[in-house]
Amino acid sequence: MNARSYEGSKLRLFIRFYRPHKRLFLLDMVTALAIAGIDLVYPLAMRVALNEFLPEREYSFFFLLILGLVGMYVVRSVLSYIFIYWGHRLGIHIEADMRRVLFGHMQKLGFTFYDHNSTGRLMSRVTTDLFEITELAHHGPEDLLISFTILIGSILILWGINWQLALFLLILIPITLLYTISQQRRMRKTSRAVKEKMAGINADIEAAISGAKTCKAFANEAYEVTKFARGNDRYCSVKGAYYKSMATFHSGMELFINFFAVAVIGVGGFFILQDYMDPVDVLTFSLYVGIFLQPIRRLTQFMERYNTGMAGFQRFLEVLRIKPEMEDVSDAVEIGRAKGDISFKDVTFAYNNADDPVLAHLDLEIWAGETLAVVGPSGGGKTTLCHLIPRFYAPQSGTITLDGTDLRQISLESLRKNIGIVSQDVFLFSGTVRENIRYGRIDATDEEVMEAARRAEIYDDIMELPYGFDTQVGEHGMAFSGGQKQRISIARIFLKNPPILILDEATSALDSLTEQKVQRSFDELCRGRTTLVIAHRLATLQNADEIVFIDEHGIRERGTHTELLALGGAYAALCGTGYQHV
Repeated sequence: MNARSYEGSKLRLFIRFYRPHKRLFLLDMVTALAIAGIDLVYPLAMRVALNEFLPEREYSFFFLLILGLVGMYVVRSVLSYIFIYWGHRLGIHIEADMRRVLFGHMQKLGFTFYDHNSTGRLMSRVTTDLFEITELAHHGPEDLLISFTILIGSILILWGINWQLALFLLILIPITLLYTISQQRRMRKTSRAVKEKMAGINADIEAAISGAKTCKAFANEAYEVTKFARGNDRYCSVKGAYYKSMATFHSGMELFINFFAVAVIGVGGFFILQDYMDPVDVLTFSLYVGIFLQPIRRLTQFMERYNTGMAGFQRFLEVLRIKPEMEDVSDAVEIGRAKGDISFKDVTFAYNNADDPVLAHLDLEIWAGETLAVVGPSGGGKTTLCHLIPRFYAPQSGTITLDGTDLRQISLESLRKNIGIVSQDVFLFSGTVRENIRYGRIDATDEEVMEAARRAEIYDDIMELPYGFDTQVGEHGMAFSGGQKQRISIARIFLKNPPILILDEATSALDSLTEQKVQRSFDELCRGRTTLVIAHRLATLQNADEIVFIDEHGIRERGTHTELLALGGAYAALCGTGYQHV
């Protein structure tokens, strides 16, 4: 696809967002057209007054004309209110539609997308980019309609007054527009670069704020300031290039605009000396030049909005064009509540389809109701193994089945409803404790939420909070201890009540005393469920029905804690190195 057809395709996609609001768009365009029409009437009315009414002393008609102009501008002010208010409402609706589409699509994208895109960059696409797209969506059509209406109307009226001078001005207009278009590409290129740098700065700021405690713990404030300054300097450099191109653009436009005014006086004065025109007609030309210089300025503003808006829309489309890694096949089945038998058959997986797989030709059977602990060195594939079960990632080859059904044949929603995950890093959403626990099942009653908290042994802690279950958790739950956040996440799983449970190093960040409290909750949670446990604590491993040792070579050992110790192999060696104290 060449650049022109691609740009046309992008514009067609952009125009689609107007369709749900076509009545509002029509109202906006009609009022814009009416305002442009009123602006065209004033110089013509002045010409009639100066050429006919005043010389003939027809004062009644003159004052009626003035009264008509007053009424006309009262109507214009009403139209301006409609134009400004409902025009911006149109922009708000389009922005909301785009944000809804973008956010909905991002919810469908898999872990790989979030692995490669920082929070700051994604926030920039959902906020800053969409605001600038909205400015284009609102003002763009208005600017074009008003500009071309006034330009064409002015030329037609002036042509009727004196076609020679009108033709001279008509020659200048396309020259001015060609200059505008010639600068448009340069500004678009620099605008896109500014967007990319701003997204990078947002990502750095988000990371620095989120990691503020870690930064202070290592006394690296100066390093963070320096790192931010480097990004800020790069942004300033790119922004400077953008303003340089913008300055060239606007200064050139000012030259053309001022030349119009000088041309009318110069050529019009010459025509007066030659008796081709009278002073009133030259004055009328001057008034119309003042009028159609406004749309030329509007066109320059439109080009600037177009550059920034379409750069943002391009980034908007880049996200929309990313296909979800995991999508339901056309004949995907809803499985209801699973029994819990899980089978890996010849499964190979590598991140980003790299040549060095994390899991290679893995075979593993997990029986319903069994608690299986997965141990091994870091990077051996433990977490990867668990992430393949809810289809956060897809294996390059092999099959994974649940109760004999290939995971690819099961709808993602019904599959994930059957799986509960508790990880080391618990995420609490902004909101109340009640809302965070209810995240496990959105339609749960208050009584069910409280019962889940009791079973997770967090109920008493919650009741000691200032507002109980209605206490705000704060950003990421910073006001709660690690153990409290962990038990809130366990309460979520109790509420969800899935038949399959994945505990991904869920207690590794807790001290021994807190771990003992949380472990009681885990024991209750695991009862009667198929459970996979990734753990570093020997006490946790001893409670498992079976243990598998996995490393870069695959599953090397499987058995109970006692059997594997007696075997004296890799698992025994791992325990002997103090694995339980990690």
